[in-house]
Amino acid sequence: METATVILVLVVVVALSFDFTNGFHDTANAMATSIATGALKPKTAVALSGILNLVGAFLSVEVALTVSNAVVKIQDKDGSPKPELLDGGGSALLLIVLAGLVGAIVWNLLTWLVGLPSSSSHALFGGLIGSTVAGLGWAGVNWNGDGTKIDGVVGKVIIPAIASPVLACVVATVGTWVVHKVVAGVAQRYTDQGFRWGQIGSASLVSLAHGTNDAQKTMGVITLGLIASGHWSDTGSVPFWVKAVCALAIASGTYLGGWRIIRTLGKGLIEITPPQGMAAETSSGAVILISSHLGFALSTTHVTTGSVLGAGLGKPGATVRWKVAGRMVVAWVTTIPAAALVGALTWWVGNVLGGGVVGALVISLLLLVFAVVVMRRSRRNPVHADNVNDEWDASRGAERTPAAV
Repeated sequence: METATVILVLVVVVALSFDFTNGFHDTANAMATSIATGALKPKTAVALSGILNLVGAFLSVEVALTVSNAVVKIQDKDGSPKPELLDGGGSALLLIVLAGLVGAIVWNLLTWLVGLPSSSSHALFGGLIGSTVAGLGWAGVNWNGDGTKIDGVVGKVIIPAIASPVLACVVATVGTWVVHKVVAGVAQRYTDQGFRWGQIGSASLVSLAHGTNDAQKTMGVITLGLIASGHWSDTGSVPFWVKAVCALAIASGTYLGGWRIIRTLGKGLIEITPPQGMAAETSSGAVILISSHLGFALSTTHVTTGSVLGAGLGKPGATVRWKVAGRMVVAWVTTIPAAALVGALTWWVGNVLGGGVVGALVISLLLLVFAVVVMRRSRRNPVHADNVNDEWDASRGAERTPAAV
C-alpha cells in the first residue's frame, strides 16, 4: 500500500473519531434544556438527538465545502487542486490534515472532561490552521478569500463566531420576554406542561440543525484528504459514502450523550423553565439553520449558549450564573489558538519523524494514549443519565460535576 494511501486511511479514521467526539461533546446543544426541565428523559433525549443528527447530515453540503475550500488554500482560481500540494500522492497535505484533527480532538476531550461547552467547530478550524501554518506557512491559510465576497477564515469562521452568540442571545431574550408576557396570569402547571411539549419540537429542530452544520465539517476534512491524495477532484461536492459515514459517526457519538456538558448547559448557567427552554431552543435552531444555508461554519455551542443566556436575561427575576458564563467565554476565546498550537506541535512531531507513514502512525498512537488517559480520569467524577439533573452546587468549588454516586 502506498504511503499516501496509508496516511489517508489514518486521516479518515481520525476524522471520524473527531466526528464521534463532536457528537457526544455537542449533544448538550440540542438537549440540555429539555433534559433540565424534564421535557424529555435523558436517554430518550440523546436517542432522539442522535436520529435527527443522522438525518440532518444529509440535508446540505454548504458547510462541508467551507471546510475544504475556505480554510486551506488547496485550489487554483479555476477550482482545481494546486499541483504542488499533490506531489508524492499528497502525503504532505495529508499530514497537515491529520495533525489538525489531532489538535481538535485533544481540545474536545479536555473541555469535555471539565464540562465546558466549547466549540468543536472552532477546535477543528484551530487545529487545521495551526498545522497548516506549521506545514505551509502563513500564506497556506485562506484568511480572507479572494476579496470578492465574505470568505476565508475571517468571513466564514471569525465573523460568525462573534455575531452568532450575540444574535442568538438577543433573539432568545426577546422571545422569552414575549412568552412570559403572553402567559402572564396562567397557572404555572399549565404553562409548564404545554411548553414541555413544545420543547420536544424545538429540541428536535436544534438536533436537526446540528446535523446539517457539524457533521458536514468532518465531511469537508475527509474530502480535503481525498483531494490531497488524488482520490477526488471535484471541490464543489462531497462523495456520498463520506456523507454516510460522517452521519453515522456523529449520530453514534450523540447517542452516548455528553453528560458533563449537558449538565453545565442545562443546570449551571441558569435555572431554566420550560418556556425559557423552548425559547432558547427555537432561537438556536433558527440561527443555525439559516447559517448552514448560507455556508457559515458557525459554532452550534456558541449559538446554544447565547440562547440559554438570553433566555435567562429575558425572564424577569431570573438569575444568571455569570461566573460559569465567564468560564465559557474564556474557553471560547482560547479554543482556536489552543487547538492551533496542538495542531502545529503535532505536525512538527510527525515531520521530525519523516512526515510519512511512521510520523502519521506515531501521532495517531499518541492521540489514542491521550484519549485513554482522559477517559480514565473522567471516571473519578462520573456524570451520567442518572445524576445529570442533580442540583447545581457552586459552593462546592467543583461546579462542573455532581457529587460522586
